[in-house]
Formats: sequence, C-alpha cells, structure tokens
Amino acid sequence: MKNRGNKFRFFDRISQGHFISRPNRFLIRCNLDDRTVSAFLPNPGRLQELLLPGRRVYLVEEDPRDRKTQVTAVAVEKEGHPIMLHTHRTNAVARYLLQMRKIPGLEGARIIKSEIQMGRNRFDFLLRKGDKNILLEVKSCTLVGKRVALFPDAITERGARHLKELVRFSEEGMKAAILFVVHWPFAEVFMPDYHTDLNFSQTLLGVRNRIKVIPVSVKWNQDLSLSSEVRLLHIPWHYIEQEAKDRGSYLLLLELKRKGSINVGKLGKVPVRKGFYIYVGSAMTNLSKRMERHRHLRKRHHWHIDELRATAEFRSVLPIRSSSRLECDIAQALSGISEWNILGFGCTDCSCNTHLFGFGRNPLHSETFHKLLQYFRIDRCLSSYYS
Repeated sequence: MKNRGNKFRFFDRISQGHFISRPNRFLIRCNLDDRTVSAFLPNPGRLQELLLPGRRVYLVEEDPRDRKTQVTAVAVEKEGHPIMLHTHRTNAVARYLLQMRKIPGLEGARIIKSEIQMGRNRFDFLLRKGDKNILLEVKSCTLVGKRVALFPDAITERGARHLKELVRFSEEGMKAAILFVVHWPFAEVFMPDYHTDLNFSQTLLGVRNRIKVIPVSVKWNQDLSLSSEVRLLHIPWHYIEQEAKDRGSYLLLLELKRKGSINVGKLGKVPVRKGFYIYVGSAMTNLSKRMERHRHLRKRHHWHIDELRATAEFRSVLPIRSSSRLECDIAQALSGISEWNILGFGCTDCSCNTHLFGFGRNPLHSETFHKLLQYFRIDRCLSSYYS
C-alpha cells in the first residue's frame, strides 16, 4: 500500500485488457494488447455477473520468476466503475480503513495482530479498543445490484463456520465483529445472499445480536487508487428474516446438443431446437429439494420439464428465494429476452403462454440475462423493502 498525494494505491504496473473466458476458478483468459494472455484470478467466487465476454479487466504484472502466470487479474469494470476482485488484498484495505478510523464502531481500535490462529480457525485481525480485545473477520463483497450488496456469491461453509466461532469467543468474554468490504460505491443496503447460500444467511441472522456486523462500501478510482469515501450500509434484518427461507422460484438451465422432439403430455410430440433452455419453476416449500430433483435423470416423470430433462444436459439451477410467488413475473420477463419458446410448456396451472424459453447461446454469458436475474434477486428487494 502506498500513499501518493491523498491517493492510496494497492497495485502497481496496472494494465487493462478485456475478459474472454474462465477455464477454471483461479484462471482467466483475456485480450491484452491484441494478444490472448492467461491471468491468475485470486478470487474463488462465481463472479458470473461480472466476468462477461468483453468486460474490461485490470491486470497487474508479476515477477515471472515467482509465478507461472505473468499477470494477475485484480479488478473488473461494471458500468464504468472498477470492482476490486483480489480477495487477498481486502485485508490490506481493511487495515487501511482501521488505521484511518473509517470503520464505524471500530474508531480508535488498534491492530494487535493479523492472521491470528484461534482454535481451529484463523481470523483476520485481533484488535484492542479500550480495555477490550476484538476478534475481527473480514469478507470481500463483489455481488452488487444498483444499490444493494449481497454476500456470498457462492456457498461458503467456511464463512458460516467463522460466524459460529466468533459467537463462541464472544460468549467467552471477547468482543467479535465481521466486516464486509463492499467494492461498489453506490451500495446503500447490505444483505446476506439467501438465494445462493441459505445456510450462511440464516446463520448470520442467528448471530446478529451476539457479534457486530459492519458492512461498508468503498470506491475505487479508475487508476485503482482507493477513494476516501466510505459508507456504512443499512441491513434490513426484518426483511431478511422474512425472505431467507427455503421457498420461491428457480431457473433451470439445460443444454440440448441436437434438435429432436419430446412427448409432453397433452401437448403431444413437441419439436425442440438445439440450444439452451431456461425453465421457470417454483416451490413455496422445500425449494432446495425441488431444484435437486432436476439434477437427476432417474425419477418418475411428473412435469413437462421432466421430458426435456431426460434428453438435455443439466447446466445450472438458479434459485430466486421469495415469500411471494414470482414465477409468472419471471416468465414474462424472460419472454422479452429469449429467442424462442415452447408454447403451453409448464404453465397448465397459470395464465402464462409458457414457462420454457430458448437461447442460441449460453445465457449465463449474457449481460441482458444477468440484469434480469439481478432485478429479481437483488434490485426488487430494495423496492419491496421500502414500499
């Protein structure tokens, strides 16, 4: 970290490229100066809504003697604003915020030790404020909508375990806190991502009165210097308690590698094109069990989608947990971005034209699809909360 005239820099030798693909969790390919390079990605999150083809990525040159890859991907651009991806550097950001007294509730806290081993777990900081020690865990948050930030973007058993351990130490007399560093300057509200990780979300709900939960947003400048702007985010606990339950809707993504036809109940023999399909379903109880059912081929066929699933390959299933029924609203939104649909499919108990939508390319690589998903998972939450 370097201080250069009121600018705090965490990275040097920065160049900009454009994202192409992600062969595995810790490697991306991108275009840099009209050549394809591989870059180390120090972030195990899904990042599907950020790492889209053509997105600008910020790359840092590394010493080739120390690394197999000569560049590291440290940030990606969203709507013209950098979002820092380097999870290992988040602790450096937290250290700076602590030293500059910018974390509400921890002003005046001194860092006694970092990377402290406590029991079976390692925590990020041991702080001292007054006559009390504070155990602090730091999380990096990159999953954002327009004004809402969510964590995590992938299931984190380790994160839930850290919460439980923090509670245990707080019960033994030590103060405990978890800091969420949100890399998006427009965030106003923070919530656990109960769509992605229901267990973590319910665990955070259960411990909220026993440890301090501190979400703050930070702003990264175009040169990847850190702005002095820091904002404490609001947590709508009552809304989260209402919504973080195993119910709602889901999007089942399948791939059909060759055209053909399937027998679908009263619809008879239905021709299906080669391509990707999204089926909109719902379950107002046991949503996880319903989604898990679609992963398996060996089962009694009960719904229209079972016939297509028998011939198409499973690609993903995306939950949209909600206390209200959104299935038809989601289907209506998908009808506006899909390339074709199967009329009458999966909608015998509602007035929709269909609940099955086709795409020539994988919609997970489409910014338009992610904006739709972002609305129903994230942005809709804000309007519902404030209405």
